[in-house]
Amino acid sequence: MGAVPCRRALLLCNGMRYKLLQEGDIQVCVIRHPRTFLSKILTSKFLRRWEPHHLTLADNSLASATPSGYMENSVSYSAIEDVQPLSWENAPKYCLQLTIPGGTVLLQAANSYLRDQWFHSLQWKKKIYKYKKVLSNPSRWEVVLKEIRTLVDMALTSPLQDDSINQAPLEIVSKLLSENTNLTTQEHENIIAAIAPLLENNHPPPDLCEFFCKHCRERPRSMVVIEVFTPVVQRILKHNMDFGKCPRLRLFTQEYILALNELNAGMEVVKKFIQSMHGPTGHCPHPRVLPNLVAVCLAAIYSCYEEFINSRDNSPSLKEIRNGCQQPCDRKPTLPLRLLHPSPDLVSQEATLSEPRLKSVVVASSEVHVEVERTSTAKPALTASTGNDSEPNLIDCLMVSPACGTMSIELGPQAGRTLGCHVEILKLLSDYDDWRPSLASLLQPIPFPKEALAHEKFTKELKYVIQRFAEDPRQEVHSCLLSVRAGKDGWFQLYSPGGVACDDDGELFASMVHILMGSCYKTKKFLLSLAENKLGPCMLLALRGNQTMAEILCLMLEYNIIDNNDTQLQIISTLESTDVGKRMYEQLCDRQRELKELQRKGGPTRLTLPSKSTDADLARLLSSGSFGNLENLSLAFTNVTSACAEHLIKLPSLKQLNLWSTQFGDAGLRLLSEHLTMLQVLNLCETPVTDAGLLALSSMKSLCSLNMNSTKLSADTYEDLKAKLPNLKEVDVRYTEAW
Repeated sequence: MGAVPCRRALLLCNGMRYKLLQEGDIQVCVIRHPRTFLSKILTSKFLRRWEPHHLTLADNSLASATPSGYMENSVSYSAIEDVQPLSWENAPKYCLQLTIPGGTVLLQAANSYLRDQWFHSLQWKKKIYKYKKVLSNPSRWEVVLKEIRTLVDMALTSPLQDDSINQAPLEIVSKLLSENTNLTTQEHENIIAAIAPLLENNHPPPDLCEFFCKHCRERPRSMVVIEVFTPVVQRILKHNMDFGKCPRLRLFTQEYILALNELNAGMEVVKKFIQSMHGPTGHCPHPRVLPNLVAVCLAAIYSCYEEFINSRDNSPSLKEIRNGCQQPCDRKPTLPLRLLHPSPDLVSQEATLSEPRLKSVVVASSEVHVEVERTSTAKPALTASTGNDSEPNLIDCLMVSPACGTMSIELGPQAGRTLGCHVEILKLLSDYDDWRPSLASLLQPIPFPKEALAHEKFTKELKYVIQRFAEDPRQEVHSCLLSVRAGKDGWFQLYSPGGVACDDDGELFASMVHILMGSCYKTKKFLLSLAENKLGPCMLLALRGNQTMAEILCLMLEYNIIDNNDTQLQIISTLESTDVGKRMYEQLCDRQRELKELQRKGGPTRLTLPSKSTDADLARLLSSGSFGNLENLSLAFTNVTSACAEHLIKLPSLKQLNLWSTQFGDAGLRLLSEHLTMLQVLNLCETPVTDAGLLALSSMKSLCSLNMNSTKLSADTYEDLKAKLPNLKEVDVRYTEAW
């Protein structure tokens, strides 16, 4: 042939990176080996012709999209003896030579880069095909292990840059392991160690994940778990986007964590792993770590109750649990996870016995006892009136039935360890300040099965996480204690007295109310919700001297939340029964007398506060005289904030309010919108208010002039306000998004 391989081309391509070709256009020429003088003449370079083909690099052969001419038949990789770049004198450049039995296939690319790309892609396809054949029928495992190491080295040193370069060897090994399940433990570890370099930058395929899971379960103390699996799991947690598409990755992560927990140090090792995932700084640099860890924990906790959930139709119904009786029927044998219910004799005394977890609700005061009982029995009475035989919600059953305190759920030993480990991880996650807002948001919909919420051990352990939310001063965190939507219970309801998860005397409930009052800025909506659903527990805790609950009851009286006179008298009696409540009630009476005196005496109709005045200055001014007739108040260019709203809402005649260039914000606007419904003119120019506060102005139907110049008003909020404020005639939205 006179053809000489061009080794210089190979040297030049060192350091270059190429994408693996799957198909492409190229010139093809096939030369058969000459055997006679005539065939030499016919195959001379003067008589050669080139054919354009669109070639596809399939898994087992090189084929043309238009099988004709030279490429009428595909060329199998097993038939290719060698692949080399060539250079001929006075001949076309950029050629590859494929040596096949009985001849040679020449491929001519458009440039040297494409030629090298075709060269490396063909070599890769040919070698992968070879390893698939060799490893499909293993005979001696020491030889197989050597071939696997060679395959891994080939993938690591290949100039091809493509996800499939590292995934292809992993898939070959995965298939090998799935078809040979009788390997020894040592062979397992040798194979895992051989493919470890590929796992540093690639997710293991599903079958390989199954193999890793098995190894974690059978040999949790193996050094492979720490040395090889740790960087793999770290990469999964940092880069995985959706466990729904690859559930075995989640299962592998779960089994890895359980394997860490089986070590001598147990949860200390797990804690150090969580710390390594978060990093040493105060902010985790990997946004996917937290949601992935939470997904693993939620799935693991669900799996602890899965056997019972799957057999729910054959277990005692929730109505039977509530009534304490089972109808004779065919049921499955008792499962390791059982729902235990009280005996009929115990339930028959339900009217006279109180549930242990709710025993704190029963107090000596008959008035308070009646209120608690009325609140607790409202839902069952409604259910009975409808005559609906449908199965009630488990949370409702547990909140209503006093005998349900004897109901417990038993887990098997392995399920118990799994539950304890992953709940402990949730507790660890809640200790990180930067993770707590996202964790609270992820847990706000209560993503746990109702069997878990009925399990006292689970709710008791999870209480730590809820406490961390209740202690966090950030509104984005503690607001997640409330339900995600109306008509659905939230953590606030579950851990309040009478709720499924409440196991104390209301300390956590009081803590949640205290922090939520700060974020809600004592809005009527929150107080109305408490009065409607949790008045009994509030009165009970106030009766025991809880300062937060005494303040809540005083606010209910001050804002006229309670309409019923008997209930108002009951609240007053409760407040007067403790020193802290009595003091707060006296202060409330003093404020009410001052307000009535203020309204009676009158005072000026216009008032302008000096510039640089503060909230304290405004409070002293308004408490020093009578301002019942005040209609126009200007606080422009002062230093007042949203805190002064508590004093402004006590001006019954106020119609015009100027807050130009103050620090008055969204919280103050929300409070004004609930109380100053007769306000006609409001100036918010150059204040830090946003859409969150401005939307609350839609309830102030008397507004006819509104200045929102230089605020963070959006166009959508502006349109919403115009639609909901029919009397609005003058509006200034200059230098806003709505301008």
